[in-house]
Amino acid sequence: MKKFTSVAVLSLAAALFSFSQFGCASPQPTVSTNANMATPAPTPDKAAIEAEILKIENDWPRIIKEHDVATVKKIEADDAVFIYPDGSIGDKATDVKDMEAGALTADSWEISEIKVIVLDGNTAVAMGRNIVKNGKYKGQPMPYADFRFIDTFARRSGQWQVVAGAAIPLMKSTASPTPKASPSPSASPAMKASPSVKPTPDARATPSAKSTPAMKPPTAMKPPAAKAMSTPRPLSAPVNKP
Repeated sequence: MKKFTSVAVLSLAAALFSFSQFGCASPQPTVSTNANMATPAPTPDKAAIEAEILKIENDWPRIIKEHDVATVKKIEADDAVFIYPDGSIGDKATDVKDMEAGALTADSWEISEIKVIVLDGNTAVAMGRNIVKNGKYKGQPMPYADFRFIDTFARRSGQWQVVAGAAIPLMKSTASPTPKASPSPSASPAMKASPSVKPTPDARATPSAKSTPAMKPPTAMKPPAAKAMSTPRPLSAPVNKP
């Protein structure tokens, strides 16, 4: 009996102790984990990326001269697409085939004015200018010798590759050609001036009627000189003779 009582007391004491510990224990802080929180991407080393892209672009003259097929396969993505200066469309298979056949040749190939724009750690764009001297494609003179290009790069498995590119030919002069003035529409042939109406010849003045010759005033007829009519002498009476 004592043994049972002792066990009961001990059990009660243990229960009270556990309760006191549970009630006094401060709640443990809950650690919130949000698996959806995106980890901020590390800031790309733009200078290092630019250096890698410039190295690839500046190596093209050597690649073309030596027909370096291995490098073309390395730096062009399998799904790359291109627009060439003549407007035709190509891909990696086209470039590899042309490189193997040595289809593209030139006395010199100069690359200049390259600018690289880093979009993020895995994407970049490069643009520049190519000047080709005596360039030939499959033995025919290239129809263009000066063109600008733009290439889009993507980093795949740690390797920068061209995934798209395009080029457009330039005029002989880099200056924008002055647009020719639209030819002025030919002036309608000037209508021949109506022949000036010859002035009506002055009507000849009607010959002035010859003035009727002034009639000579009739010569004053001299009255016939009156013959002095001698008064007839009266006949003297006959003298009576005695």
